[in-house]
Amino acid sequence: MLRVGVMVSGGGTNLQAILDAVDAGEITNAEIAVVISNNPGAYALERAKKHGVEALCISPKDYESRDAFNEAFLAKVDEYHLDLIVLAGFLVKIPAAMIEKYEHKIINIHPSLIPSFCGVGYYGLKVHEAALARGVKVTGATVHFVDSGMDTGPILLQKAVEVQNGDTPETLQRRVMEQAEWKLLPQAIDLIANEKIK
Repeated sequence: MLRVGVMVSGGGTNLQAILDAVDAGEITNAEIAVVISNNPGAYALERAKKHGVEALCISPKDYESRDAFNEAFLAKVDEYHLDLIVLAGFLVKIPAAMIEKYEHKIINIHPSLIPSFCGVGYYGLKVHEAALARGVKVTGATVHFVDSGMDTGPILLQKAVEVQNGDTPETLQRRVMEQAEWKLLPQAIDLIANEKIK
């Protein structure tokens, strides 16, 4: 049974998609062991608690330095003996020591078709604003392994989503979530849990 930790910063719609997929049997051989947020007000923590999943907040603001936070964060993650860490809208840079320790055990969902609209500064609505400003006809989402770069790790899955006339960043964001993100992330977890990805 794959022990999964999900890291979130906001509302947790991707987390909800994962929890629903576990309930529906679309993710097998995996359990959500913990949900961790850097934001004490993240609704994702409520979603986890309602589902009977341990939920906790570790905020960089509670530590005197980023190094102190990184150390405490890694120590807390280690307590759960996780086989897979899922970044589902987690807006904190993962410490280098954690990336090294959990090599090929951290995945991230990004709301574009990498290598487009990714890297430093591209998150949330900013990704969709950039896609619309560029005039692309197709966007989508990518699940990739996390390495020491920003959105540079090996790609596991991608799904394209059509850009429609009259799209706003908000309508495009919603469509990418519904048609790509909420499908790809559970699919990736299931593939890893069932050893279909090497």
